[in-house]
Amino acid sequence: MSDDSRKRLAAQLAEAVAEALRADLARHDRALLVLSGGSTPVPFFAALAACELDWARVQVTLADERWVAEDAADSNARLVREHLLKGPAAAATFVPLTTADPTPEQGAAAVAERLAALAWPASAVILGMGGDGHTASLFPDSRELALALTTEAAAVAVRTPSQPQPRITLSAERLHQARRHFLHITGGDKRAVLARALAGDDVRELPIRAFLACPLATYWAP
Repeated sequence: MSDDSRKRLAAQLAEAVAEALRADLARHDRALLVLSGGSTPVPFFAALAACELDWARVQVTLADERWVAEDAADSNARLVREHLLKGPAAAATFVPLTTADPTPEQGAAAVAERLAALAWPASAVILGMGGDGHTASLFPDSRELALALTTEAAAVAVRTPSQPQPRITLSAERLHQARRHFLHITGGDKRAVLARALAGDDVRELPIRAFLACPLATYWAP
C-alpha cells in the first residue's frame, strides 16, 4: 500500500471531477455531484475542496447513507461536511439523505422529493465498492436489492443482514442518471473483486456490475 500513490490518485480524480463540473457549469445554471462515503474518498474530498470552482452553483448529495444522525461518527453527511465543504467549497449546496423520521422507510418519500429538486442528470457520480462487490447501499445480501436495481423511485430504504444500521440508497436507475460515472477504489483486494465482476454478469452476486455496462472511469491505486 502506498500513501503517495493514493494521494496522487485522489488528486487526479479531483481534477477530473472539477473539470466535469466546470464544463457543465459553462452550459447550465447548476451542476450536481453525487458522492460516496467511507474512508477511501477522504483524500479525494480534500483535494476537490482545493479546486477552483464556482462552488455556489454546485449541488452535492450522496449515493447512500446510514440512517443515523448527521453528526454521528459513521454518517456520510458528516464525512462530506468535515472533509469537502470547507473553505470556498462550503458555498456548495449540500442535500443529505436522512430526515428526522425514525426509519428510512418513513423518510424515503421526503428524501425522494428533495432529490427531485436537484439538477439531474448529475455531472458526476463517484462510486465506491466493497469487498463483497456492493456499491452505494446495493448489497448482495440486502432484501431490497432487487427493488433497488429495478425501481424508478429515486431512493430506497434498505435493510441488510451484514450491516448494523438500516440505510437509504439512491436506486440504480437514479445513479445511472449522470453524465459521467467514476469508480474510486484502492488495494489489491478491490482490484481482484473488480476483475471478478468484469468476468461475469450476475448483478445480484456483485452489484457493482450494474454500472459496468455504462462508461465507467476507474481510478485505482495499490
